[in-house]
Amino acid sequence: MSVLLMRLAGPLQSWGSAARFVRRTTENAPTKSGVLGLLAAAQGLRRDADLSDLAALEFGVRIDQPGTRLRDFQTAHHSDTLKAMPLSERFYLADAVFVAGVSGEAALVQRLYEALLEPVFLPYLGRRSCPPAEPITIGEPLDKGLEQALREAEWEASARVRRHRLKASGMVRLDLLLDSPPEVRPDLTLRDLPMSFDPRHRRYGLRGIRTLRIPVPGATGAPQPSSPPPPHEPTALLTPVTPATPVTPRTA
Repeated sequence: MSVLLMRLAGPLQSWGSAARFVRRTTENAPTKSGVLGLLAAAQGLRRDADLSDLAALEFGVRIDQPGTRLRDFQTAHHSDTLKAMPLSERFYLADAVFVAGVSGEAALVQRLYEALLEPVFLPYLGRRSCPPAEPITIGEPLDKGLEQALREAEWEASARVRRHRLKASGMVRLDLLLDSPPEVRPDLTLRDLPMSFDPRHRRYGLRGIRTLRIPVPGATGAPQPSSPPPPHEPTALLTPVTPATPVTPRTA
């Protein structure tokens, strides 16, 4: 098995799993259907393409920077009649960063990696209005397990967030969400296993998820204090003044 890790960072992201009518919500982390849709777009697959090979990939995501939930109200009009459409309520994650990974047969994972380097269709983070702010690929596919790869991947949060979280707590832990094996009772379930992206009949299956909290890779807690500053002696660099000729004290 081979693992492909992806950096999902942008001003806005939206990963819906239960969007209905005029209320479009987002999960707290990227969904499997959303990330597989991104990979399918990079490959140039059409909406009615067979997704069985992508759906069989093992999926996991680590929440490196949770971001902030944002709600937006949107209006629209029919292009032909100019009639107003219902007001819609849409939710986004602002300033969030995730590390997502898929694991599967090495040849398929390599093709996905190459597709992300030269995508046929523009990748986006859940919705077309959410382009990535950084390259999605972190590196070439890895020959290790998905959980191990996500545990060891470098923390992708911004420098500001890293400083704040390390200063605020003694031990920083990150949430890790992984596909749950069939024989293990999942911690939660989502209907986000894509079976068809065909707009005439989208279909999604249930997916079990197990949740973990892991320490930040390479960090053991709060930042260690730096070495103490050298002693401060403001006169150390001054050249001492020596008299040119000795002074003979006067005698009475």
